[in-house]
Amino acid sequence: MRLSWLLILAALMSPLAGHAHEVRPAYLDLQEERSGEFSVLWKTPMLGDLRLALDPVFSGSVEALTPVATRMTGDAAVRTWRLRADSLRGQTLRIAGLESTLTDALVRITFADGSSWVQRLTPQQPESFIPMRQDSWGVAATYLVLGVEHILTGIDHLLFVLALLLLTTGTWRLVKTVTAFTVAHSITLGLATLGIVHVPSKPVEAVIALSIVFVAAEIVHARQGQVGLAAHMPWIVAFTFGLLHGFGFAGALSETGLPAGHIPVALLFFNLGVEAGQLLFVAAVLALVAVARRIHIAWPRWAELVPPYAIGSLAMFWVIQRVAAF
Repeated sequence: MRLSWLLILAALMSPLAGHAHEVRPAYLDLQEERSGEFSVLWKTPMLGDLRLALDPVFSGSVEALTPVATRMTGDAAVRTWRLRADSLRGQTLRIAGLESTLTDALVRITFADGSSWVQRLTPQQPESFIPMRQDSWGVAATYLVLGVEHILTGIDHLLFVLALLLLTTGTWRLVKTVTAFTVAHSITLGLATLGIVHVPSKPVEAVIALSIVFVAAEIVHARQGQVGLAAHMPWIVAFTFGLLHGFGFAGALSETGLPAGHIPVALLFFNLGVEAGQLLFVAAVLALVAVARRIHIAWPRWAELVPPYAIGSLAMFWVIQRVAAF
């Protein structure tokens, strides 16, 4: 086994093994039900049993019409209430406490006239001005970044791509494999997000982890001289399991939702963001391989089985963890 794959594997194993998605953004959704009256949904990540101390603050006059109701949904706290404001347009929204965290906040305001405003706030930029009207370019930029962040913080998706890279030999095979994975998850991402196909998220997440176990096992077999269909035609495996990974991407997108009036733009640019993040990862892996090949170390023969066994073991842990959560 080459040093390159050990370096790459060590980098990916550095996050906590029990969590495939480390970064969950906060989410603020306001729906104007009648002129000046909004229903509010405020979803914040949990740290153990504690909710992140984040609160939306408007620069103008805002009046609460109902008490805040709070419920827990596993890894998040969901707070709902109603408020009245003469106009949210022209105000500045700040997420108090966001600057002290490592998470982002996605904000969506839907107005009674059907228009909407979507913005991503970060610890570096915890506030934003609400314009009189948002154009499609603002939505595109927001969802493009969300797509990139989702794939780059989805360790299970990255491990699957890494396993495909380990299984695939030859430049042309690699191009076909990456393309097949891209096409497949783009199909199911669109179908699931638009509500055409409905698949329960928990079984999907478990099977995604199982797909990593399968590819890791195929790598071991190939290393032992038992080259099967997956090694001969990895693009078939990439396409088949890519359909499942698309449902996983759709589950993440459903947590934030799509802005009314900008659904095609948001869906397209979220998908483009996922593809961009995936290509960045593949390029980074290939660059590390190129650099590490310059380092010549005599590894024992059994060492070439370390990456697939490590990837498969972590993925099997996720399978058990996710099945137990049914």
